[in-house]
Order: sequence, then C-alpha cells, then structure tokens
Amino acid sequence: MIRHLVMFKLNEGIAKDDPRALAAAKAFDGLEEQIPELLEWQHGFNVSPRDVAYDYAINSLVADQDALQVYATHPAHVAAAQLWRAIATLVVADFEV
Repeated sequence: MIRHLVMFKLNEGIAKDDPRALAAAKAFDGLEEQIPELLEWQHGFNVSPRDVAYDYAINSLVADQDALQVYATHPAHVAAAQLWRAIATLVVADFEV
C-alpha cells in the first residue's frame, strides 16, 4: 500500500476564499468515486494558524505504484491538479504503509 500526501501553499495574493481556490478544492470532490484505485481519499483546507502550515492537503491510499500511476494520469485528477498548479506550489510524499 502507498500513502500519497500532497500539501499546497497558495501563491501570494490568493486566499482560501478566492474563487480559484474554491474551484480547485471543489475539483477534488468525488475523485474517489471516479478513480477506483483510490482506496482512501481525504482533502481539505488547513485549519492551523501556524505560519509554517500549508493551506490545503490531500491524503490518499492506493494499493501500489501501478494504482498510483493510474490515479496520477486519470483525466479528473489531471484537471484538478492543473487548477492547483495555477494558484499554488506543492509538495508530495509517497510512502509504503
């Protein structure tokens, strides 16, 4: 099993209530229904007030590297990721569980 974590830091001038941020977050809704390889799927805006905190995160679980690749290249994921890349920087961690 592979835990796939992604954290997003909104670009300067983009707030959580910016329509672009809200649209990007909404694009992640229901991905677990569209991509059967996602065994677990959670996402949401950060609630921590700490300066070092990222603004948004996803937490997912897939069976293996092949499933991760299917997820990464799925059109629904690609479309959502493009929205985020336009407004944020990101970091990714994939680890075996």
